[in-house]
Amino acid sequence: MLNPRRAKFRRTLSMLVLAAFVVVFAVAAILLGGFLLWSAGQIDDNAVTRQSQRVVHAVQALRVATPREQESVAVWDDAVTAARTGDNAWLASNIGEWMFSYFGHDESYVLGPDDTPLYAAVDGKTLKPEAFRSRRSALAPLLEDLRKLTAAGYLDTPPSVADYVLLDGRPVMASVTPLISDTGNLVQPAGREAVLVSIVRLDLDFEMRMIDRYMTEVGRFTTVTSPAAGIDAFPVTNRAGRIVAFFEWLPDRPGQELLQRTAPALLVAFVFVSLLVSLLIYRLRRALRALEFKRIDAERQATEDALTGLPNRLSFDRQFNGRLDAVTLRDPPTALLMLDLDRFKQVNDTLGHHAGDELIRAVADRLRAVLGPTDVLARLGGDEFAILHSCYAGTIEVAALAQRIVDTIAKPFRVQGSDAFVGVSIGIVVATASQRDSHELSRQADIALYEAKSAGRNRAAFYEAAMDEQVQSRHVIEAELREALRNPGPLWVAFQPLCGNGEEIVGAEALLRWTHPKIGTIPPSRFIAIAESTGLIEQLGELVLRRAAEFGARWPGRTIAVNISPAQLRNPTFAERVFALLAETGMRPADLEIEITEGILLDDESVAASTIRRFRSAGIRIALDDFGTGYSSLSYLKRYPVDRIKIDRSFVAQLSTASASDAIVQAMVTLAHALDIEVTAEGVETEEQFRALISMGCNTFQGYLFSQPLTLENIDARFAEPLPRVA
Repeated sequence: MLNPRRAKFRRTLSMLVLAAFVVVFAVAAILLGGFLLWSAGQIDDNAVTRQSQRVVHAVQALRVATPREQESVAVWDDAVTAARTGDNAWLASNIGEWMFSYFGHDESYVLGPDDTPLYAAVDGKTLKPEAFRSRRSALAPLLEDLRKLTAAGYLDTPPSVADYVLLDGRPVMASVTPLISDTGNLVQPAGREAVLVSIVRLDLDFEMRMIDRYMTEVGRFTTVTSPAAGIDAFPVTNRAGRIVAFFEWLPDRPGQELLQRTAPALLVAFVFVSLLVSLLIYRLRRALRALEFKRIDAERQATEDALTGLPNRLSFDRQFNGRLDAVTLRDPPTALLMLDLDRFKQVNDTLGHHAGDELIRAVADRLRAVLGPTDVLARLGGDEFAILHSCYAGTIEVAALAQRIVDTIAKPFRVQGSDAFVGVSIGIVVATASQRDSHELSRQADIALYEAKSAGRNRAAFYEAAMDEQVQSRHVIEAELREALRNPGPLWVAFQPLCGNGEEIVGAEALLRWTHPKIGTIPPSRFIAIAESTGLIEQLGELVLRRAAEFGARWPGRTIAVNISPAQLRNPTFAERVFALLAETGMRPADLEIEITEGILLDDESVAASTIRRFRSAGIRIALDDFGTGYSSLSYLKRYPVDRIKIDRSFVAQLSTASASDAIVQAMVTLAHALDIEVTAEGVETEEQFRALISMGCNTFQGYLFSQPLTLENIDARFAEPLPRVA
């Protein structure tokens, strides 16, 4: 009895599924049909609205455009003179013919100061002035209003009066404007100027121009509306609000056209979908079986990293919580090690993502070889790994394990035929028997990892309670810095002079300062690193760059140096923002010197090189800051277009001592000059250092021997005077 019952259940289920599918399909078809009809109506309504708006715009624009077209001849000494002297030849050429052929003004009249007709032209042909008499009564209100406006006086632009009126039973646009002198040499009594009258008929020619200029629908101007169905009409009113005419057109209704064109295709689609229903029922049963297999595979993928085969974050969290829940007082404490690869991004960007994936797999293999059978290794994502280790011998054993990991990862990796070098920073926290919160332990390990990276990377750091205070301090600085950026009063820019080997100040370096209203002066060393890690450095950099550009614009010919962060240089829009800022402030590109460090070039060579070349092609100078302290300073002088190197203060401080700094600095200067690169010495604090650097050939100098960083007011005063001679 079991099998027949099971078969009957399956048949019943299939019928229910089929009936449900048919009902859903019918409801969907009805809703779709209703939606199409509603959409077509909405499309038609929107189309008619847009067409009406274009007609409204065209009618309103004509009222504005006609006086503006009159100004091309009305504001002209020659026009005033021709009206006074009755020069009909000039008036015919420059008003009658020109206004008709160029602007489409069908009738043009020139009236004297007492509104006596002096000249008349219809369709570009000159007529007797008496032709204006048939227009006088209709245009009298416009002339009267114009005389009042001109009698009241005006500045540069003469007044004009334009309105829709009926002439000979036909709608026209009429505009009146005075003839005035463009030089001011021809004086006319206010309200007694000659007047130019222009009439534009709203006829077929105008309708064609309106269609061409304003993309209106094909229609016509009429004084009465048409009773035909489907015709839309827009009333054309004069200044008093009275209807003068109507513009009628047959609206384009794209919604109806869409329905007519798509109806056959929709019918075919309906039949086709109906045939698919039976096929879908069949495939539904197969899909249920396939879903079961996929569910099993998805569970595996959800807990395993596809690249390395290691447990992923989800699986790691489960195992970590399981260990914490199962630990007893007799069990050894569990150590959590958070690992983050150093310089992985450089390998990934240089050799490509495939090489990066190969490197991640190689790192996972080396970590497996270092760990014991009871350790748990997981990849959390990107270049982050985590390890759970049982501390049978205490923290000394964990420290030894961490050092083995650092030493193992420090060895070169062979990736796609090249040697790749990465390091690893490790944050460690040891869970006691009373600690069961995995999230808190992970947070503490992350804090220790941050400390390891801050201490120079490629090392391990154990979590300590004092680190929480440092994190809290960083959070406070971050919050206060965000507030300072919203109200940038506490943030200001100081300028430290750059001096030549004589008495002159050749420029200054812009340095950011922060004077907190409660904490007091906060040194850059305390908040710059936080700004870089939280993404605020670009806002700070732009603030400094803006203040420097505003200052440099006031002192052309003086070099203003600005330090640029890696985040700014990596931004693909940074160059455009700098160029826009220079254009906004008026600072010359040649007066701006952008200071970069070797670390910027090391982090992102391709983007940095492209941006630097764009700056140099625009005339902006590039300086390599802290020269001699990086990885391969000399190679960058050949590979990148640098205008200046700045010798680090650590070399300057040891000049004239028993160290080798004199020879090193001399070698730097000689090499730079051989490559046509200028040299600036930083941190010059004594006269002996100054004299030694001059003898070595340094070009510019910076340090407390000459001046400390100055406020904007003080640097302005120093720029206005020669630098006092150094004793």
